[in-house]
Amino acid sequence: MKRFENKIVFITGGGRGMGAAISRRLAAEGAKVILTYSKSREKAEAVATEINANGGYAEAVEADSIDPKALTAAIQKTIEQLGPIDILVNNAGIYIGKEFESHTLEDYDEIMGVNVRAVFVAALAVAAHMPRNGRIITIGSNMAENALSPQTTLYTMSKSALTGFTRGLARDLGAKGITVNLVQPGPINTDMNPSDTDLADFLRGRMALADYGTGDDIAGLVAFLASEEGKFITGAALTIDGGLNA
Repeated sequence: MKRFENKIVFITGGGRGMGAAISRRLAAEGAKVILTYSKSREKAEAVATEINANGGYAEAVEADSIDPKALTAAIQKTIEQLGPIDILVNNAGIYIGKEFESHTLEDYDEIMGVNVRAVFVAALAVAAHMPRNGRIITIGSNMAENALSPQTTLYTMSKSALTGFTRGLARDLGAKGITVNLVQPGPINTDMNPSDTDLADFLRGRMALADYGTGDDIAGLVAFLASEEGKFITGAALTIDGGLNA
């Protein structure tokens, strides 16, 4: 039997970048995957089609993480149709890069809405129905511990908030046997952070391994935390950044 046979997995932003890699990995190990998207419909549906063509189960669902009602409705529909969600992966995230003085309250609301509030909303919608040995895994950033460059204040703040959320929720749900963990990627080659830019050369110069990671690297860590092997890890923030923060 595959590790996630018959497990129901809900992944926000699961149609591109790291989210797509996580979707493919968990589906390949037997999970039924519901992956959300907001703007990248074609990419999300392509990932779902690929998974289904390879004998897995996946469905792409439109649900903008900044909209609490849409996100909650998507989760409730999944539970109604497939049953309680066993594994929640809060992957959706955004970055707004500006000089600090150029920011607006709308920028703050947007980045906190996607990177923080949506994580709370999804966990709240899932937790009441999640079975024992469930998993809540959030994708944060190594920048929660290391503001690497200017124009990252809002992003760094939003990702730092996830550390406290993870620790608190691990305590709240521990009695139910549910683990809650935070994965903090560093430089990963995605369309949001490609490995062929001047910034990438700067980052490689500060890394112990001096090379970008891949979505599959992140998916491997998520799969470990979601599996039986990860059952005794909770309330943890695991940095996976090629030694950038070392």
